[in-house]
Amino acid sequence: MTSAEEILPQSEPALPRTVDHVVARMREIGAALPPRDGVAVFNQVYLSVTEEVGHRLTTGYFQDPGLAEELDVRFAGRYLAAVDAAAAGRRPPACWRPLFTSRAHPAVRPLQFALAGINAHIGHDLALALADTCRAREAEPASLEGDFDRVGDLLTLLEERIREELMPGPDLLDVADPLTHVVGSWSLERARDAAWAAFRGLWGLRGLPDLAEEFAERLDASVGLVGRFLLTPLR
Repeated sequence: MTSAEEILPQSEPALPRTVDHVVARMREIGAALPPRDGVAVFNQVYLSVTEEVGHRLTTGYFQDPGLAEELDVRFAGRYLAAVDAAAAGRRPPACWRPLFTSRAHPAVRPLQFALAGINAHIGHDLALALADTCRAREAEPASLEGDFDRVGDLLTLLEERIREELMPGPDLLDVADPLTHVVGSWSLERARDAAWAAFRGLWGLRGLPDLAEEFAERLDASVGLVGRFLLTPLR
């Protein structure tokens, strides 16, 4: 029988310990980057939702606050590992490369940076963080589903806020603007559903680590492809 440690071997990055540590690290990243930097745009978005998760850990919002915090920390750890890799001159995962490559492009708009980061993080990182949390807790997927949906509801509210704050006003944007097409082609709700399905696929392959690793690599590449589309330069 395959042990829990054999699921996605060496899949987990080094982790912060709590949501408070994640928030502190994100604030450091934001303070060190110019506001127009594409990573800074996403970081600010992600910081706001992480602060909201931290607040709701103490309000009874989550079914299992300890489990929800562990998932959030493991989830955030993958983004922070990508930041560290890029800062050290190493290649981040394929899903993150479009954002780090295009972060200073003058023809990519802030909303595109935000959506590309969310795409990378939810499309790839969330499935692996869910698998890592189940492995560490020796839990089954059903134990995470309720709080996964609650985090997803927060992310949906965040997406609405992002579109309101970063989308040009109606006097500056119309149906002929390419940004309208780019933004309308991606859905956080569909990305969430795909992340849960990918997690279930990874979990089903936990006794076949070679196949699980190949599955994760292909997921990474396909999410990166979507990221490149979202970051198409727009004049």
